[in-house]
Amino acid sequence: MPTNDLIQAINQYGFPIVAAMGMGYFIFFIWKWTTTVIKPVIGEASTTLIKLVDRVRMLDNDMIRLNTKLAMVLEYKEEIEQATGKKLGNELNDILSANKSKSQTLSSTGKKD
Repeated sequence: MPTNDLIQAINQYGFPIVAAMGMGYFIFFIWKWTTTVIKPVIGEASTTLIKLVDRVRMLDNDMIRLNTKLAMVLEYKEEIEQATGKKLGNELNDILSANKSKSQTLSSTGKKD
């Protein structure tokens, strides 16, 4: 039955008009599907991505802060050694070497520079 209706519509209006109406319905269907199914998922993923970026920035700030503190300790260690003329004990050197920054510079692809 639907085939006869399609043939009658083509005979009455012509193939280009019927094809344009079919394409119009297809575009409407895709638009409706995109706005009801895909758009909420993208919004959810965007929110999650923003949260992850904020956490990475927070960790990066913490690493910068820790590296700055370590650099200050090393600088003060050198100043104390120069002022006293003595080398500080092995205990401090062991602590500093154990906690030295092991950060690596990564490119945007995740590979080491």
